[in-house]
Amino acid sequence: MIQRILAAIVGLVLTALGIWHLEEARSGLTITPLMVGTTPATVYQRPGPAKAPTVIIAHGFAGSRQLMEAYALTLAQAGYVAVSYDLEGHGRNPKPMSGDVTRVDGTTQLLKHELTRVIDAALALPGVDGRVALLGHSMATDIIVREAIEDPRVAATVTISMFSEAVTTSGPRNLLMITGEWESYLRANAVHNAQLTDPAAREGDTIGDPATTGGRRTVVAPSVEHVGVLYSPTALLEARDWLDKVFGRASSGPVAATGLWIVCLLAGIVLLAWPLASLLPRRVEQPPTIDVRTFLMAVLLPAAVTPLVLTLVDTRFLPVLVADYLAVHLFVFGVLSLGILVWRRVKIGPIAWIPTVALAAYGIFVFGGALDRYVASFMPNAARLPIIAAIAVGAVPYMLADSLALNGGMASYWRVFLARGAFLASLGVAVAFDFKRLFFLLIIIPVIILYFVIFGLMGGWTGRRTQSPLAVGIALGLILAWSLGVSFPMFSPG
Repeated sequence: MIQRILAAIVGLVLTALGIWHLEEARSGLTITPLMVGTTPATVYQRPGPAKAPTVIIAHGFAGSRQLMEAYALTLAQAGYVAVSYDLEGHGRNPKPMSGDVTRVDGTTQLLKHELTRVIDAALALPGVDGRVALLGHSMATDIIVREAIEDPRVAATVTISMFSEAVTTSGPRNLLMITGEWESYLRANAVHNAQLTDPAAREGDTIGDPATTGGRRTVVAPSVEHVGVLYSPTALLEARDWLDKVFGRASSGPVAATGLWIVCLLAGIVLLAWPLASLLPRRVEQPPTIDVRTFLMAVLLPAAVTPLVLTLVDTRFLPVLVADYLAVHLFVFGVLSLGILVWRRVKIGPIAWIPTVALAAYGIFVFGGALDRYVASFMPNAARLPIIAAIAVGAVPYMLADSLALNGGMASYWRVFLARGAFLASLGVAVAFDFKRLFFLLIIIPVIILYFVIFGLMGGWTGRRTQSPLAVGIALGLILAWSLGVSFPMFSPG
């Protein structure tokens, strides 16, 4: 009891600290929605009569406006008008990505046309002085580089974790390339792009003068990777300082290095789930532990069979990149595993609806609500609801089988690691069988791993309290379907 009380206190403190600092980063700004056709955007600016340059901010693959907010807040606090938007198929943009994702004249051109429309809308805002810069991460870097080369209105380009084959010796003008220390391949690519202008250039060098003739610079943000670079104080300061040099400004204001406070908030919410789980109704009867042979059969056989079976099945039925395949993979894996467990006479037991609803609601609306405000889009638009429902058809059976095999979260750690590892390995085999189509599964695997870690903890606490693997399985299946349904980009090849 004392441990749970302490956990509740620490969880509340962490949550409060996180919210306090994250909201403080927004203080003094006006943050307003902007619709550019069907493209949702957000405008960040300091109120006042003075006009300023605008910076258009674009996220990477499977991202959203929220993921780039540290840059939007930092630049807005520095006096810029920051406009961040959801690319087609991402976040709450209802229009799917389209075209050929493997060709420069396909999806890339369509996303570039969308960026042009956002630039037009941003330059028409009353607080903008007619000057514009572009800032983008990962996938978006190629889009903003190509746009900056072709659009003479773009005065500067800030790329984060960039890869683009469009960079030339002179274009885009005033190019800043930021990479994380642990992105070795992209760091080498940035140096290569700098050496197109000056063969002697090294990391950290500035070539030319961004205030006059135009310049180019590479920067390494210390101790971060592909996502951490979005919250690096070094990266945020370098982006602001580069734009100041280009536009002849001397900015001040706080740097929104919000990464620590996001971790603080989310850790607090997860920790609070433990004492809250103790308030749920308790079942006295504990489900029996599954013997090792049954467990191994229920975990390893589906992992081996599922990717083989699905090579014979056409899984293209959802307007989302590879989510249709993943939904079927989950379904087949789950049904096979459930079948083995039933065959081996594993007792399923009754369902407890109160824990089911409580766990699902806490995961989706409390944890997910915090994600949606501060990290990445988690609340779907209407177009994504059928996608979530379709994924749930596969996710619920899979998580039911997983929960039964792991005794509702009460199994030993080696069983947990083996069960989750076997599933991820089966996805890896599936990608190897059809790399061209299923490559994007590799990008989404970190989301699945985070899901296993975060919601696995919550599910385990709920399972140990309620002794109901069914409740845990159904709730986690719904959370998994929701998480995947809002993460995958919507895509229509037409």
